Order: sequence, then C-alpha cells, then structure tokens
Amino acid sequence: MIARLRGKPVASTPEGLILDVGGVGYLVAATPTAVRKAGGAEEVSLETYLVVREDVLQLYGFAERAERELFVQLLTVNGIGPKVALAIVSGSPVEELRRAIVREDTARFVAIPGIGKKTAERIVLELKEKLGVPEPESAPTGDLVARDALVELGWTVLDAERALQEVDETLPIEEQVRLALRRAA
Repeated sequence: MIARLRGKPVASTPEGLILDVGGVGYLVAATPTAVRKAGGAEEVSLETYLVVREDVLQLYGFAERAERELFVQLLTVNGIGPKVALAIVSGSPVEELRRAIVREDTARFVAIPGIGKKTAERIVLELKEKLGVPEPESAPTGDLVARDALVELGWTVLDAERALQEVDETLPIEEQVRLALRRAA
C-alpha cells in the first residue's frame, strides 16, 4: 500500500492533485486541506490511501494522518465508498466530525451531498462503536438546539455553527439564536 507521498505538486485538476515523485506523476484525489497544503509549495508530503478495485487503482490524499484515519474508518461503514468518504472528510475538520459522532449529530452528515438520513444514522452508529466514544448526554446540548433552530430558519449547518462560535454558550438558547441572527444582519 502507498501510505505517503512526498513530491512536487505540478498541477491541480478537477480529478485531483498531481504530484511528481521521482519523475512519476501520481494523480491523487485529495481533500481541500491537502490541496491548500500543496498550493505554492516546492515539495509536499501527503498521507495517502490506495483503493484497489478490479478496474482501477485510486490514490486518495490527506494533509494529515487524522484525515486518513477517519477516511479509513468511514470506508468500514456499510454503503460508504471512497468518494463519499472523501466528501465527508473534505467537508469539515476531523475534530468536528468526531464531535458530531459523539453527539450523534446526524445533521452534520446529512448536510453533505450524497448522504441521506439513514446513511448519516449508520455512520454515527457504526463509528461511535468503533471509536469507543462515551455515550452523549440524554438531552441535546444547547449549542445543537440553537444550531438546529438556525437550520430550520434556512441556514446551512456550517453557517449556523460558525455564527454560534461567536456567541456565549452559557446564554439561553433563544438568546444565542437572536444574537447569531443579529450578527448576520
């Protein structure tokens, strides 16, 4: 298996990043973080994962080991292939995705194109068991309730979370939502 590549980034195409490693150009389907890391660099080192199928060998590239580890864990979930796993890892920082699993926050995954509610629930259920994360509190935390309220008002999950990062979590939920809406206006 090819676990890491170090080379000169020579092109970024819709199909992926091309790395020149010892005169061989490797096409790597990379996360946006990996593409940013390679942008303008003379040399870059990427964590990789090689998917071998009957008809194709495909390299997937990641800026850090944590991205690759989550990608591999996602591949173990029934119904998740490499392209969907890459989309998930590309959508948010790994820490946020792991936190969503701990909180059983399926909305984080449903917001990703190509993932429905049942697949999101399967991701949370199967990865929660594999990661051995503790059980969440019985009631949703205030920041999830405030985020969901903003989503119901038409905000995207990511926009709602970004807006709420600037709001004091100790405030009542209604106040958190009001302040987030005021800042957006």
